[in-house]
Amino acid sequence: MKDIPIRKINSRQQEPNFSESFGIRDLRDILAGKDMVQALHRHDFFFLLALKKGIGRHVIDFTPYQVNDYSVFFMRPGQVHELTLKSECVGYLMEFRIDFYAPHDKVSNQLLRKASNRNLCQLDAKRFKKLFSLLAYIFQEYSDKKEGYQEVIKANLGIFFIELVRQRKDPKDPSGKVNLYLQERLEALLELLETHVATHKQVSEYADMLHLSAYQLNAITKATLGKTCSELINEYIILESKRYLLATSNQVNQIAYHLGYEDVSYFIRFFKKHTRYTPEAFRNNFR
Repeated sequence: MKDIPIRKINSRQQEPNFSESFGIRDLRDILAGKDMVQALHRHDFFFLLALKKGIGRHVIDFTPYQVNDYSVFFMRPGQVHELTLKSECVGYLMEFRIDFYAPHDKVSNQLLRKASNRNLCQLDAKRFKKLFSLLAYIFQEYSDKKEGYQEVIKANLGIFFIELVRQRKDPKDPSGKVNLYLQERLEALLELLETHVATHKQVSEYADMLHLSAYQLNAITKATLGKTCSELINEYIILESKRYLLATSNQVNQIAYHLGYEDVSYFIRFFKKHTRYTPEAFRNNFR
């Protein structure tokens, strides 16, 4: 069973621990006058792309996005994407691990989860300017490496996340009115799904892990996402299936076993029910 290709943080820092946990680069240096075309892959770190000038296409977990000016793409570890950027793009690419920003800080972790719960934040020039200036300052600190620069970067990351949440807030968006407790429980459920979905597929199992009843857990997912917990579990299984079908050459039976299905024919029926394609047809049509 082959894993989906995972990219590591690309950094030029001298300190090994820091270089594996954080990096920020100017897109003009990355592109060097050429277009960028990245095939489907995943990261084991947070990935943030802020574009003052953007032309291209970005597909994140099989959802396509047009790359435009004043856009911020934010991806969590584990998500898969393919990215095409034209040579004239201007902006910053920032990559970091959770152990760099907030290893044991509950408040910082909550802020990071809130800031990264959408893959795309499309802004106007005025709202984007403040975010971009923070990234420029982080980039300068990272480049100069003066005394205490790592702490300065961490502090400014927190400010950036607060501003990102502020700037993208839409008064018409009902998700902004979800109370903090419900959002925290949802985030805990999503983390459990990432770890346990191959071995645990029942709502009652996740409810037990969260010390909730199945009724309470369903109420949380309905209030936050408008869907049942069972629907959420199925969606995650399908998403992970698609990731492996398109990003690896693994056979369907290998993917089925990896996701906890000993009966391959049942997995094929399950996948077709939710996508209208058999796994092989999906791979052939979308790869």
